[in-house]
Amino acid sequence: MTAGTEDAPQTEAPARTSPLLARPGAVAGSGPDAGVAWHYGDPTGEQRALEAGGAVVDLSHHGVVRVEGPDRLTWLNSITSQNLLGLAPRTSTELLVLSPQGHVEHSAGVVDDGESTWLVTEGSHAPTLTAWLDRMKFALRVEITDMTDEIAVLGEPRDAEGAEGEPVTWRDPWPHTAPGGTRYGPADDEHPGAHRAWRLVLVPRAELPDAVASREAAGWRLAGTWASEALRVEAWRPRLATEVDNRTIPHELDWLRTAVHLNKGCYRGQETVARVHNMGRPPRRLVMLHLDGSGHLLPVAGAEVRLPGGEPGADDAVPTGRPVGTVTSVARHHELGPIALAVLKRSAPEDVELVVDCDGGAVAAAQEVVVPGEGVSVDRPAPRGPVARGITPRGQDAPRSMI
Repeated sequence: MTAGTEDAPQTEAPARTSPLLARPGAVAGSGPDAGVAWHYGDPTGEQRALEAGGAVVDLSHHGVVRVEGPDRLTWLNSITSQNLLGLAPRTSTELLVLSPQGHVEHSAGVVDDGESTWLVTEGSHAPTLTAWLDRMKFALRVEITDMTDEIAVLGEPRDAEGAEGEPVTWRDPWPHTAPGGTRYGPADDEHPGAHRAWRLVLVPRAELPDAVASREAAGWRLAGTWASEALRVEAWRPRLATEVDNRTIPHELDWLRTAVHLNKGCYRGQETVARVHNMGRPPRRLVMLHLDGSGHLLPVAGAEVRLPGGEPGADDAVPTGRPVGTVTSVARHHELGPIALAVLKRSAPEDVELVVDCDGGAVAAAQEVVVPGEGVSVDRPAPRGPVARGITPRGQDAPRSMI
């Protein structure tokens, strides 16, 4: 498949533009992926190469923050969701910064090189994350620097930590449940993302073209974010720039797998994390949608997801009912076709086909459950006595009136 610029989403002005956009056939990305290539003229071939382990993706629009100083790990441990005490060099994890109410404000991949801790986040979040960290350091021996102008990020399909002598590398832990974490979705080895190898390599920004050229000389090809996003959506992997809004708590996205340590002690937002895990249920749930591609309609992020029902209009062959959620990410997968991630109300039935609004009509969408509607993690403590009205003890079915 070859796609031209007429197929590309509307492009926003990026904060910085990758030199690789000058490559022949490059089509610029948009929204959170503005500044790098959406594809280089062959999105299907690029995606196949990436899935096979033979492609590299320019992610130089991502943000990089460096934390230096002898107190860096104990300090980050005290203010974020992850247990970072004793984090060994070249060992990857991830963290969340939560609001006092437990809503996700920032996420970052974390790796320490023995002298500095590196945080990889969305490019748009790097300045605000840096500013927040700087306000929180008080008299501790830490120094925070936004390194985004000096360091670029490359994505590659390798399941390996960075080795001695290699550039700083963050290996994505998703979906393998970390020590102190838990899951709402399937077991690690049954998860759709279980075999997705992915890591981010940090290189000097001035050396970005050479770093890509060296991989191409080894037989790899350059792929765009169309490819990497399709494989991310297939793996149900939440992303800060897409799945998170101002109401998101990590339970809704099954992010307690990799980004939250439940037994590490106090940090901002910890009360909400513990309360929902131990006694409550997340108010929303992540799903993957398989979209009907027969009408060649594709929704955009932010499109409403509805229950079926009602009467079709003159130009709408799909009847729609009340809204139950919002599309967060959309991709065209080389095997699965059009797919999406969406966040739904917990009460939305799991066993119905949904409908998604599009420009020009609506499309049917079959759902794959990521976070079950019952909202109970696999390690939720058993109730010691009668539970509050609306909360169902683990292993029992909830009455419809409670959902």
